[in-house]
Amino acid sequence: MEKIKYELEFILNTSTTILYKCLYTPSGLSEWFADNVNVKDDFYTFIWDGSEESATLLKNKKNELVQFQWEDDEGEDYYFELLIRVDPMTQQVALIITDFAEEDELEDAKLLWENSVNNLRQSIGC
Repeated sequence: MEKIKYELEFILNTSTTILYKCLYTPSGLSEWFADNVNVKDDFYTFIWDGSEESATLLKNKKNELVQFQWEDDEGEDYYFELLIRVDPMTQQVALIITDFAEEDELEDAKLLWENSVNNLRQSIGC
């Protein structure tokens, strides 16, 4: 089944440096995205309640962008991207999440990201 690309934007009251650490480092990702994260080279293993999912780091620009591809999506054009954008006028920091989901799973996928970002907000205190 074909996946649909979608994008979510969240305004976060934090610095790009703090946010980037939460999106890229194993300890940062363990605070909000997964129970535990292990990294070897560009290969990340995300652990939730004893189950594991692995992803390859495709792109990384310090304080700007992190892009992963799930192992199950290897060979496809699917990925998930965490982009940090700063509004030049207001200096507000936004987290733009780009991901793909099957049509019947789209609303659940969005809800999962919203819950994860709420965890992120709590972990960084914003």
